[in-house]
Amino acid sequence: MDMGIAGRHALLTGASKGMGRACAERLAREGVAVTLVARGAEALERTAAEIRDETGAEVATVTADITTEAGRAAALAACPEPDILLNNGGGKPPGDFRDWRREDWISALDMMMLAPIEMIRLTFDGMVARGYGRIVNIAARGVKIPQVELGQSNGARTGLVGFCAGLAREGIARNVTINTILPGIVESDGQRQHVARLAETTGRSFDEIWESRAASSPAKRFGRPEEIAALFAFLASDHAGLMTGQSILMDGGDYPGLL
Repeated sequence: MDMGIAGRHALLTGASKGMGRACAERLAREGVAVTLVARGAEALERTAAEIRDETGAEVATVTADITTEAGRAAALAACPEPDILLNNGGGKPPGDFRDWRREDWISALDMMMLAPIEMIRLTFDGMVARGYGRIVNIAARGVKIPQVELGQSNGARTGLVGFCAGLAREGIARNVTINTILPGIVESDGQRQHVARLAETTGRSFDEIWESRAASSPAKRFGRPEEIAALFAFLASDHAGLMTGQSILMDGGDYPGLL
């Protein structure tokens, strides 16, 4: 399917690895000029070079921490009028809520809720004025299936989804949409770090936890970043102009509910 977005410009945060990288590569293959933002310069530049080589697309990079005002300014200086915005980033490690203090919660909110909202604030009106915009957040299945050890993520990401559900109705008449992907277990560096932390805190081996997580899914496997990217590409496409304010699970059937 032709996504109808060749020649568009996309700004993607958390784009050097995993799902963010897969999303950037997918858009590049659609003829989109992509600006990749991440904190680690080495991985970021390696990813950009590989995407250029594989797709021939225009790829720019910004080494920045998007949770800071300076980082957001740098990202928008490199891509001042994005047609597509991906809000993606890491989460907090699993833990016990009894150990989390106010500063821990503020850090979680900055990372998973406030920074994405700020990126939306800085791009939304421009998209509306130009008559095209696709904003996609990658959150987590914890919005629908909260896990007690991921309480910081549950709270912050649910706050982001709630905010976006309200704002989404404000842009749809001008062809600006906001949607959120809720991935389940996806084979990525972030997933490996999560399992490694669980191994440290539970005494179980990494391999045991990794295999049991895959086995517990109805799909009997982890998701692939490329599968998340395929959904992202559709949400970013010209075909998704009637779809807004949605939170879409992509979790191999883990969520047991009807709605």
